[in-house]
Amino acid sequence: MSAFFPESEDEAAALIRDHAAAGRPLAISGGGTRAGFGNRVEAEDTLRSARLSGIVAYNPGEMVMTARAGTPVAEIEAALAANGQMMAFEPMDHRGVMGTSGEPTIGGVFAANVSGPRRFISGTARDSLLGIRFVNGRGEIVRNGGRVMKNVTGLDLVKLLAGSHGTLGFLTEVTFRAPPRPKAEETIVVSALNDAEAANAMAAAMALPVEVSGAAHLPMTVTWRFAGGKLPEGEATVLRLEGLPGSVEARAEKLAKAMSAFGPVARIGEEMSRTLWREIRDVYPYADGTMRPVWRVSVAPSAGHQLVAALRLEAGVDAYYDWQGGLIWMRMEADPEAGLLRRFIKALGGGHATLIRASEAMRADVAAFQPQPEAVAMLSARVKEKFDPAGIFNPGKMGW
Repeated sequence: MSAFFPESEDEAAALIRDHAAAGRPLAISGGGTRAGFGNRVEAEDTLRSARLSGIVAYNPGEMVMTARAGTPVAEIEAALAANGQMMAFEPMDHRGVMGTSGEPTIGGVFAANVSGPRRFISGTARDSLLGIRFVNGRGEIVRNGGRVMKNVTGLDLVKLLAGSHGTLGFLTEVTFRAPPRPKAEETIVVSALNDAEAANAMAAAMALPVEVSGAAHLPMTVTWRFAGGKLPEGEATVLRLEGLPGSVEARAEKLAKAMSAFGPVARIGEEMSRTLWREIRDVYPYADGTMRPVWRVSVAPSAGHQLVAALRLEAGVDAYYDWQGGLIWMRMEADPEAGLLRRFIKALGGGHATLIRASEAMRADVAAFQPQPEAVAMLSARVKEKFDPAGIFNPGKMGW
């Protein structure tokens, strides 16, 4: 396999034109930290964005940044932190759970629409994206959007490319919002709740006027892995508050009082809270050095605990919950159990199950992404044909 590292858009466009003319597939990659994610890509050559790096424009007063796609996320975060700003969608670092190395890139974050615990109040990576530059499958350089959410084509290519996993184009530049970073943070911990009780407690917390920015439930099987084992013993339902110090303190008192009706309550300070939510974001309990299958499951928050309970009766499964129970990180003991999992999801009202990690043999036999309804699949195929008529980008990644 050959790896290509273009240092300009024009060089990338020429490489893509050559491959399209030859009908030679290309695997699209940023830092390679999500290698093994999704369906297997059948391509001998890889096109990497790592040398398309650097912050192009950043005016903290506008709260908008433009960066080349190969810019390391760490560089982006450092520049934003120096100005009291952040990426509100909290992109996770897949290296631990995937067992990969390399550096996460900002282009990879948006190409995979990577979003963390704050997603249920701040939106996804896609919702923060304002503009893009990319090279399509014809080798044409395309610009869409800008520093405001407006374009002249009538097509919102910004939203379309985000989450396309490199199947529609090779991202070269992104422009995104950078809101202020909260000045204080605290987490309320409610102990000893089972999964169903935790779902009720999180729903009650979200209904209060205290602006919870993170709501997760950690069953006993994983609690000890978080925050250096310093969480209260047993199950932990964790609720994050962010903002100005005085506001956080007042809201924490109100939330702690309300949650005491559900179980024992503790409060943890900013340093430990930041560690905890980073580990929740990065699926720290399952960064175990194995290839045991890991699923990312999205369902209605009220259905999450029902899904896990049903699976525990049929298969070896460990799980914890984010997004108020609407996101389940699930590790299977042996087989991915894709058919069983998706059958239960459908019975509980629908949702999505994405296979994040599995062995090569398992990935060859399992559809990593939730199968689309026929009409949606046909539309997706037509979109793919328009952007990549020769079908060279990440063939097989999304099932095309």
